[in-house]
Amino acid sequence: MKFKLLALILFLQISAGKSQNWDVSLLSKFNPNNGSENAGWKFVSNNAIMMSAATPLALMAAGIATHDQKLKQTALNTGITLVGNTALTMLMKNAIQRQRPFVTWGDKIMLQGNTSPTDYSFPSGHTSTAFAVATSVSLAYPKWYVIAPSFAFASATAYSRMYRGAHYPSDVLCGIVLGSGSAFLTYKLQKFMYGKQMQRNARALALQAGN
Repeated sequence: MKFKLLALILFLQISAGKSQNWDVSLLSKFNPNNGSENAGWKFVSNNAIMMSAATPLALMAAGIATHDQKLKQTALNTGITLVGNTALTMLMKNAIQRQRPFVTWGDKIMLQGNTSPTDYSFPSGHTSTAFAVATSVSLAYPKWYVIAPSFAFASATAYSRMYRGAHYPSDVLCGIVLGSGSAFLTYKLQKFMYGKQMQRNARALALQAGN
C-alpha cells in the first residue's frame, strides 16, 4: 500500500512538472495580470474554506433543531469528508511541493490581491474543499435546487483560484477529482456500514423471535 502511494505521488510529481507549459499558457487566459482583484472573485476565493467548513455545522444545527436524523447524518458525513480530504490534500502538497504559478512564472502570472499563499500549489485546497462539500451534500439530497447552487459555488471557487494566479488549471482539476472522490468514498462507506448495521439488527430480531 505504501509503495502504491509513493508511486502515485511520484507519477503526479512528474506529471505536474511536464504540464507546466500548457498549464501556464491556459492560466494566462484566466489571470488578468494587473494586480487589481475583482471584488466578486475575491469574495469567493477568500470565503470558500470558511463557508465549506461551516456547512456541516449548519447542517448539524438544523438537524438537531428539527430532529431530522438524515440532516444530522449528512452533517457527520460531510465533516468526515472534509477531514479526509484536507489530510489527503496536505499530504499531496507536501509530497509534490509544486511552487505557485505567480512564483515560478512571475513574468506572466500576477497574484491578485495582497494575500500571498505560503503553502504549495498542487492540488488546490480551496477547490478540493468546495467540491468535497458540494458532492457530499448533493449525494445526500440529489435535487436540482441542492446540486445547482452547490456546484455553482464550487466551480466559482475553482475559477477564482486560477483568476487570482494562485493555482494552475491542473491544480484545480486535481482538486475537483480529490474533493469529489473523497465525498463519494465517504458516502459509499457510510452506506456499506449502514447496510451492515441493518443486517445485524435483522439477525438480532430473528434470534429474539426464535426465543
